[in-house]
Amino acid sequence: MKEIRYFESFSDDFSETNNQDFTLPENYRWIRTDLLSKLLSAIIYGAALVFSSVYCTFFLGVRIKNRKILKKAKKTGAFIYGNHTMPVGDVFNPALAAFPKRIYTVVSPANYAIPVIGKILPFLGALPIDDSLSGIKKLNSAIETRLNQKKYIIIYPEAHVWEYCTDIRPFSETPFKFPIKFDKPSFCITTTYQKNRFCKRPKATLFVDGPFYPDRALNKKEQAVKLKEQITECMKQRSKNSNYSYIEYRKKE
Repeated sequence: MKEIRYFESFSDDFSETNNQDFTLPENYRWIRTDLLSKLLSAIIYGAALVFSSVYCTFFLGVRIKNRKILKKAKKTGAFIYGNHTMPVGDVFNPALAAFPKRIYTVVSPANYAIPVIGKILPFLGALPIDDSLSGIKKLNSAIETRLNQKKYIIIYPEAHVWEYCTDIRPFSETPFKFPIKFDKPSFCITTTYQKNRFCKRPKATLFVDGPFYPDRALNKKEQAVKLKEQITECMKQRSKNSNYSYIEYRKKE
């Protein structure tokens, strides 16, 4: 029988860390420019790509469709939005889709409390959210730097991981303000699930779509709302490619 999980709101978190309230140290560096950090980053990111190509392809059964479309932004950099349904796969799948371009992922500081993984996140390209005024400025500065390097910024607007969820949860318009602020194109990667002939766990097919551009005829708030609606609708249409529900999510009565 399939697992059923009950939720009260779309902000419920089914994959909480032991320290969900973890905060970044005051001296945290969003971008590390010293030689040792660059060397470690190259080694760890390269090793992660090798691991993910095996793990995601053979264990998670991931297939990525239409990845070539990302080349349209190879000279500009871009934002890539995705539905958040794989605790481990969501770390690696965008990197495989974007290869050889490097990605940088906007993450919750709670991820830094995860043993071992939390220590290497800075070298994998994590860009942690910090609600302080100085933290917001540093995050925006880091994003701008990576975009100037023509890299891809990964954002999961659902915020919380719901494993194998086949629905697209509601998005806030806030994450869609970045493409307007930095005048960059956007793409989306929709993870869908299909029945696996060899095991109970489903295989996954990821669809890449875009580019989407801000509508400059509108004011900034309206641009963010329209961009959110366009990407949401695209991902909802792609989600119809899911034909197998491994874990079912039900609203509590």
